[in-house]
Amino acid sequence: MVEIEVKIKIDDIPSLQEKILSLNAQLDKERSYEKNTLFDFPSHDLYKKRQALRLRLTGKKAYLTFKGSPEKSRKFKIRKEFETEVKNEGQLRKILKSLGLIPVFSYQKHRTVYRKKRLKICLDETEIGNFMELEGERNEIVRFTKALGIPKKEFIKLDYVQLMKKYRDKTSKDS
Repeated sequence: MVEIEVKIKIDDIPSLQEKILSLNAQLDKERSYEKNTLFDFPSHDLYKKRQALRLRLTGKKAYLTFKGSPEKSRKFKIRKEFETEVKNEGQLRKILKSLGLIPVFSYQKHRTVYRKKRLKICLDETEIGNFMELEGERNEIVRFTKALGIPKKEFIKLDYVQLMKKYRDKTSKDS
């Protein structure tokens, strides 16, 4: 499947939630905690190709996701994405280790998910601030952000790993 998404930095989650609901989006998943771990080879082959292999733990469920290299786009992050639920996280970790993959980055967040038809609207609370992530067709994303009064110049194409590395680099230089 091809994933098309953008992130937008937000400050006030409660008022944004009201606006989202006023635009006829439905709550799809209550606020939940996620732990995300990225795996790569010691040579960082996936990172060099701008690909990602992520293990996400949320509640008692685990998901393995492969994200392909991003396609060219000025405003949107577009990439192939394949995801499957994992029944046994411990065994999966052993498989990844046996293949020579190692954990290279991890981060946590709280996520609340809304849907408006095929548009997925996620409100994410992270160590670097709060973000709204919109995933769907380009025109659906643009129409929804316009209805919220958010201009395209606010769109962020970076993923959380890139945003967090940037933030962690900056804070380590400031200390």
